Amino acid sequence: MKDIKYLLAYLIPLAAWLAIALQGAWTWVTVLIAFGIIPVLDALLPASTANVPAEEEDSRSKQVFFDLLLYACAPICFVLTYLYLDTVKTQQLATYELVGLTLSMGIVIGSSGINIAHELGHRSGKLEQFFSKAGLLLALYQHFFIEHNRGHHKNVSTDADPATARKNEMVYTFFFRSIIGQYIDAWKLENERLGRDGKPLFSWQNEMIRFTVYQALYLIAIVYLFGINMLPYAVTIALLGVLLLEVINYVEHYGLRRNILPNGKPEPVLPKHSWNSDHEMGRIFLFELTRHSDHHYKSTRKYQVLRHMDDSPQLPHGYPASILMALVPPLWFAVMNRRLEKAVE
Repeated sequence: MKDIKYLLAYLIPLAAWLAIALQGAWTWVTVLIAFGIIPVLDALLPASTANVPAEEEDSRSKQVFFDLLLYACAPICFVLTYLYLDTVKTQQLATYELVGLTLSMGIVIGSSGINIAHELGHRSGKLEQFFSKAGLLLALYQHFFIEHNRGHHKNVSTDADPATARKNEMVYTFFFRSIIGQYIDAWKLENERLGRDGKPLFSWQNEMIRFTVYQALYLIAIVYLFGINMLPYAVTIALLGVLLLEVINYVEHYGLRRNILPNGKPEPVLPKHSWNSDHEMGRIFLFELTRHSDHHYKSTRKYQVLRHMDDSPQLPHGYPASILMALVPPLWFAVMNRRLEKAVE
């Protein structure tokens, strides 16, 4: 019964649906839950360092319930995107309602879309990878499937990784470096793969070309269904979802670096190279993404068996509160640089 707790993650898309259906002050309820209620509960409730017993990991990893929770997210995101665009097109919304609805959809695409796509993208099954790419489509960020798995996990906490934030780097400059760098790296990685396989770069075999076509077709579908005036709204909620992802990237590895070995290669990825959070509500709403140290230590480990690791550096707050703190650079540096110094001693 305790595993039912993960159903709480659906409060985010449910809140977005209520925002669309009820409008008025309800348009801000998703924002309130994500960046008001969850951070407060994380602060009030004790963080848990308990792990699933080793002898239960295998059976727990095979339970279909945990997978079904993930498979449902991409379809939910598509439905909510349709309802959002239809509402914006057909309803006379006040400015505060429009802003609230748009922020709500950005949160949904970032949490229920990209975050779930991230989890499923680490799996080898065709169905899981399909849902991963579908979740990334609404964010216009399908190249993340390539760069994250084959680039970020290899180069994390080194200067070769655009998604690793450097000490004293503001999140706002990190956005540009990470977004642009990951896109360029994804092309490079795919070109390298095709070169090794002896396949032509400019062909349907190139997944970056396929992703570009899929995303263009998605935008064309938006124009066909809702008119060209709705295109900026589709792009805006995609961008908001991406920015939510990138501020999480910023938090996850801020300032942490792998040592360079005598052979010129970085040391293996260890738990100490990712910031971890055991705060309960953030863990539930993000499907254990916050136990990030174990995720990087073994990326194929499913979310329901991710472990607390004693030698991982710990964030002072859960992810939602950390995101808010990162958006105020002087506060972030004041809090995190002290922790960083202790973490790298």
